[in-house]
Amino acid sequence: MSNQTKHAPRPGPTNASGFWIDHPDHQAWLKSQAESQFAFFAASKQDRAGFHQLDYNGKPMDSGLQELHSTTRLVHAYALGMSQAHIGAGDIVDQGMAYLASHHRDPVQGGFAWAMEGDTIIDGRKLAYGHVFVLLAAASAKNVGHPDADALLTQISDILDQHFWEETAGLYSDEWNRDWTPFSTYRGMNANMHGIEAMLAAFEATGDSKFLDRAGRVLTFFTGEIAPSENWRIPEHYTQDWQIDRNYAGNHMFRPAGTTPGHSFELGRLLLQHWDLSGRPQTDAPQVARKLIEQALQDAWLPDGGFAYTLNFDGSVADASRFWWPVTEAIGAVGALVLLDRRQEDEIWYRKLWTFAYDHFIDHECGGWFPAIDAAGAPTQSIFAGKPDIYHSVQACLLPASGRLSRLFNI
Repeated sequence: MSNQTKHAPRPGPTNASGFWIDHPDHQAWLKSQAESQFAFFAASKQDRAGFHQLDYNGKPMDSGLQELHSTTRLVHAYALGMSQAHIGAGDIVDQGMAYLASHHRDPVQGGFAWAMEGDTIIDGRKLAYGHVFVLLAAASAKNVGHPDADALLTQISDILDQHFWEETAGLYSDEWNRDWTPFSTYRGMNANMHGIEAMLAAFEATGDSKFLDRAGRVLTFFTGEIAPSENWRIPEHYTQDWQIDRNYAGNHMFRPAGTTPGHSFELGRLLLQHWDLSGRPQTDAPQVARKLIEQALQDAWLPDGGFAYTLNFDGSVADASRFWWPVTEAIGAVGALVLLDRRQEDEIWYRKLWTFAYDHFIDHECGGWFPAIDAAGAPTQSIFAGKPDIYHSVQACLLPASGRLSRLFNI
């Protein structure tokens, strides 16, 4: 154990019987860990419009780059902070909502630009990945009563309907130039997965069944059609007619080749959320979610702990980089399985994941989570600069703390 962890409260009572989720010490620790993250990332708020990126110590970095997913994730996370009564969370939600309107929103072509540098759009592409996060931010803002949420929900819903949703396929297309002319014929799982997340949040916020139905259609394709035919692994990349593109390799952060086990954790949990919101019908959704999650655990957990970033299509390791976010998503997914079934094998994983995160990823001195660790388990530089965002790690705390599979804001 490192010096930084020896005095920090541990996530749960190591020798306690039963399930950590049911134990008051673990519940208190989850809420304390979430609160520490809200406190750390509060330094993201600039005196002027927008947000800083933070270094390991929580200090603003020199880069003035601000990408759409970072803005929207801060809005979503601090809306959750408002539901947890975190002091100052509302200021960050206000700042993010204002920045979406004043900067990311394209006043000429419509939609939301991917990247800003100061007041200048430096990447005006219209990406589904970014736009579904706008929907998530709008839904989360509505859940905490933000006055601009309804207008943003209407605006982003219309944009997604007009430019991204493919009714015949029941899936989202991926990218356009700034002026909405075609950028590529690429189709991807990642934007659609986060589209599910956003649509489920929008359904929870509005009750509009369109969002629930569409989320179900996307889930049916990836978890009902693709996953069973691919041995419960889900390829990332597709052609324009939604055939698997096994040779595609793009941006290593957003579009790595092969399959990404961290996304199987997310899809498994989202499938359970959709099933719960649908009234827990007599379907195989819980079994399918379990297969996705268990396959990713089996394939990707490395001998020294942590998950491989990417896999080949046969499940062998392609990139053994150990990032924080697959661990956080596994915690959320396995936590959902524990809440559903209370199986001992799930509890073993749940404790293992939190213990590994505590020992290697959580920064007990400065706050937040280190984004990557090296072969020795120590923090290391990677494709991520500084401590990228609060989104993954705070949800790892709040999802199991909620005690439910859906409606995270109602806790």
